[in-house]
Amino acid sequence: MTNKTSYLIGLIGSGIGGSLTPAMHEQEGRVLGLNYVYRRIDLQALQLEPAALPDLLVAAERMGYDGLNITYPCKQSVIPLLDELDPDARALGAVNTVVLKDGRRIGYNTDWSGFARAFERGLPGAPLARVVQLGAGGAGAAVAHAALTMGARELTLFDSDDARAASLAAELAARFPDRVVKSGGDLRATLQAASGLIHATPTGMAKLPGLPLPAEYLHPELWVAEIVYFPLETALLKAAKAIGCRTVSGGGMAVCQAVDALRIFTGREPDAERMFAHFQTLLER
Repeated sequence: MTNKTSYLIGLIGSGIGGSLTPAMHEQEGRVLGLNYVYRRIDLQALQLEPAALPDLLVAAERMGYDGLNITYPCKQSVIPLLDELDPDARALGAVNTVVLKDGRRIGYNTDWSGFARAFERGLPGAPLARVVQLGAGGAGAAVAHAALTMGARELTLFDSDDARAASLAAELAARFPDRVVKSGGDLRATLQAASGLIHATPTGMAKLPGLPLPAEYLHPELWVAEIVYFPLETALLKAAKAIGCRTVSGGGMAVCQAVDALRIFTGREPDAERMFAHFQTLLER
């Protein structure tokens, strides 16, 4: 544990005005007895393009920032600007947490660990024999890595871009050579034989409502894990609960990636349940 008690942290991304991450970090920091300030650096509000990222990192270092969370659209483009990468961030090719210390920039990925922790909390003992995942983008890569790390034996990826799903499947198969990782095929038939469904596309968000697949493809033996958290109960989760599926909302991943990032920034151990409770109050507001 460090003796340091004051932290200045930022979030770099585009359109992040509604992010709950700053409030979650600051509240937990206060409870841990820290002077913890967390600021949004919103490309959209500043009328900047992702090309401004090198200048923003230099500015953050000059202004004494201790760390940065990185979100869309900068999780990949930040990598060449870093001095060191955690092995998971290197494997995923995406960074969402950067520590600024002693003139060095060290990148981590807490999206995958946040999903894994939330899954184990919300769906303890869920079978991982055959898993289907919708979505093979940046978030999809992180949660697929998490599913295989947790022990999924067979993972089938589907994406609106078949080539992207195939590319991610090939990367994961190389990283996890003892597992079956594939893409595409008949979604309904694959789901019928599956034990679980991970949803990692934006469909279901408040600004993109709806179901990512026909509700009749679901069956009661399926568990369903969501990464969308606004709203907390998406149309997919509602449909899954209605037929008796075990489910976990995207709120868990949102909180647990923040728990892991706060630990990396401060060396202190956040209280995950306390952060969950605070997250719920923020959503209700």
